[in-house]
Amino acid sequence: MVGADDVFGGAGGGILFTVLYDLLKELISKSMIYGPLLKDILSALDSYRPLIKQIEASNEELGYRKEEVEKFKAHMKEGIKIVKKCSKVRKWNIYKKYKYANKLLGWDSALERLLKVLQAQGVRDGKETLLSVKRIERTVTEIEMNSSILESGVEILATTSRHMEKALSGVEMRSGDVLEGMYRIEDRVETKSCSMEAGIKRIEDRLDTQNGAKGGAWGVVPELTQFTVGLDEPLKELKMKLLKDGVSMLVVTAPGGCGKTTLATKFCQDGQVKDKFKNNIFFVTVSNTPNLGLIVQELHNRKGSQVPTFQDEVTAVKWLQTFLKEQGRNPLLLVLDDVWSGSESLLDKFQFEMQDYKMPDYKILVTSRSEFPRFGSSYHLQSLDYDNAMKLFCHSASLGDKSAHIPASLSRRIVKGCKGYPLAITVAGGSLCGQSIEIWKQRLIEWSKGSSILDSETKLLLRLQSSIVASDKEMAIIRECFLDLGSFPEDQRIPVTALIDIWTELYEQLDEDTLCVAYLQRLTNRSLANLVVTRKDQTQGDGYYSEHFVTQHDLLRELAIYETRQQAPRDRERLIINIVDDNLPKWWMEKKYESMKARLLSISTDVNFSSKWHHMELPEAEVLVLNFHTKNYALPKFMDTMHKLKVLVVTNYGFSPAELSNIALLGSLSHLKRIRLERVSIPSITKNPIQLVCLKKISLFMCTIGKAFSDGSIQISCAFPNLEEISIDYCNDLVEMPADLCDLIHLRKLSVTNSHKLLSLPEEIGKLQNLELLRLRSCTDLEQFPGSSRNLKKLIFLDISYCFSIKELPEDIGEMSSLRQLNMRECSRLQEVPVSVLDLEHLEEVICDDETKNLWEALPLKNTIIVVEKENINLNWLHKLHF
Repeated sequence: MVGADDVFGGAGGGILFTVLYDLLKELISKSMIYGPLLKDILSALDSYRPLIKQIEASNEELGYRKEEVEKFKAHMKEGIKIVKKCSKVRKWNIYKKYKYANKLLGWDSALERLLKVLQAQGVRDGKETLLSVKRIERTVTEIEMNSSILESGVEILATTSRHMEKALSGVEMRSGDVLEGMYRIEDRVETKSCSMEAGIKRIEDRLDTQNGAKGGAWGVVPELTQFTVGLDEPLKELKMKLLKDGVSMLVVTAPGGCGKTTLATKFCQDGQVKDKFKNNIFFVTVSNTPNLGLIVQELHNRKGSQVPTFQDEVTAVKWLQTFLKEQGRNPLLLVLDDVWSGSESLLDKFQFEMQDYKMPDYKILVTSRSEFPRFGSSYHLQSLDYDNAMKLFCHSASLGDKSAHIPASLSRRIVKGCKGYPLAITVAGGSLCGQSIEIWKQRLIEWSKGSSILDSETKLLLRLQSSIVASDKEMAIIRECFLDLGSFPEDQRIPVTALIDIWTELYEQLDEDTLCVAYLQRLTNRSLANLVVTRKDQTQGDGYYSEHFVTQHDLLRELAIYETRQQAPRDRERLIINIVDDNLPKWWMEKKYESMKARLLSISTDVNFSSKWHHMELPEAEVLVLNFHTKNYALPKFMDTMHKLKVLVVTNYGFSPAELSNIALLGSLSHLKRIRLERVSIPSITKNPIQLVCLKKISLFMCTIGKAFSDGSIQISCAFPNLEEISIDYCNDLVEMPADLCDLIHLRKLSVTNSHKLLSLPEEIGKLQNLELLRLRSCTDLEQFPGSSRNLKKLIFLDISYCFSIKELPEDIGEMSSLRQLNMRECSRLQEVPVSVLDLEHLEEVICDDETKNLWEALPLKNTIIVVEKENINLNWLHKLHF
């Protein structure tokens, strides 16, 4: 058994430390599973050696308490235990591989925290020792005073002896002995005093180092030792935003590994920032389990102040107030690094002081993977462009040095695979540094076969995985929604309406459109996706999401796909398949599994796909997402095995509408509730009439309509008798709506938007007695409403915004007795509103513009709010050119 003293004794920082170090070296030499991760931890242990030795020296001089030593010893034993288990993990065992990789990283982080605690305790013990030395110093001073008295006494004795010399020559020798003895006492006192002063100076120097005079201490800005690229422009933007008057807090947000901490460090070390804040800059790492008491102690220790151990958070808050009031007398910069979602209450405690005290130069810089909208706007740190990504990779891989033999073409392909992600580039370069050209080529071959950088870089994977840990019920749903984003092709915007169709059927908690969009916003706040709104106006809460899209960093999409592949294909809840040419996955070609358990199936094919499908049994599938690029596309015949299918999303990413075949298969899907078609020729569907009794919603986006409805080739009311919602968007050849649409007695929502050639609505539209929403947004050629529209007694929302050709509202609009909201912005040809609008007792809001507001302001409306929207120039709509 190793004793407590042995923990710090012996070469290399102790027996346990040495055992662990040697085990790691042995595992690195024998195992290829953990690769760079083990090397990183070994490198970290090397960096801890000086601190271990410092603790050893402190133990000898000051003496650590036994319980503190025992904690360190137990942690080293735990590390030995984990490493031994890692050595037994087989390459094929993915679960255990990442289980123990997580444990290794957690152990390493805990060791770093433990050493910091021991450092802080060393500071405490050192200060106690200094206090004792001060007491000794006072004693020495007293000795020095006594020595002065003795010196005077010696002088008196010397004088006396000279006076007595002639009379008492017989005692001359005794007088000389007295003088010699007195001088020996004087020399001893002077020597002791000098030794004490030197000792005090050594202890003070040591305390200065431990209290943060050098890098690495708590509260101190970390040293920027790593190579950085691409941060000059973000640094300029950051200074412009945070140093501006009136801005007290700014959140730098991005996924993990994008360089947020590095940017914050550069900000603190910038000359302009240092000139403003001087030595009043504090840098605190918060992490996912923030301890306010520890943070406050860090801040006070950084200033050399002693604080007691806080018994509760109330006490810690009081000490925080004291700190901020004292330091806030001068410009103060506080960096809160790595703040996790749900930490709003912590941020409140740092910001409230600015409201109670005038501290205009108190600035808080927060880095986080999440946004905190309540605390103002965020700064989104973008991934690296190609040039900077290549510079970082060349540095990480030591190109021109250890990897001079590597062709530039290989480097470019590796960099492209890293998707501009700084952490991915750094770890990929580090793992390939000094490797043979065959290893480089092997990495690219693996990627080309569907593998990902996440398969080869454990540290990168674990960093990204920490962003989607299901820590509670809400985060569990966020994780599921995040994984669903992998169902859509790389570098393509995902329509929010498609996600709404999927999520409302898959998740009980997201049974409303608004709830789905709320969770998309949560994904955005956590930097897991980006919600892009292309609509020109800023109206919120009207339920119009056809111009909302989601984009995602390629590496995050790879993470979503990677997570879905951690089980055998047969057992995956999401089966995401990407087919290049006609090359189906091997397990599918070989018919390895009789049936699949997936609830969601996504298949993406390229321009060379021939629509030759192999059979597959999918009895549990509820969602089918088909992404393709070809002019002609056949629905897979195995759809007839999908007896539980509820949602079908078919998207053509080619340039022209595609002709669909095998349409008759839809007739076998008795539970199908939602269909979304994008860039599809509708006449090709009507050639094969079908009936879908359970269908509730159909969405057509950028489809060609032709005469599919007007020539009677398809009877909507017969094909979809229980339809409740129709959404038609950007169908530019739609001239008139089919008359039998008015026989859909269950229809609640009818949305026809951005269909610029639509001239009229069916005359019998008033038969839609259950219609609650009628949206005709941006139907620029639509001129008038049929007279029967007055019979829409249950209509709650009417949107005719950007219908430039409408000259008048229905004369009897007042009979729409349930109407609550009317959006008529940019109806520039509308000259008057009927007097019957005064009969709209439930009308709550009219949205208009400067040109049409006068039509309403003159009316004696009691309970109606007139909202005048200003013109909003939103350049996001330019992205529609991609379509």
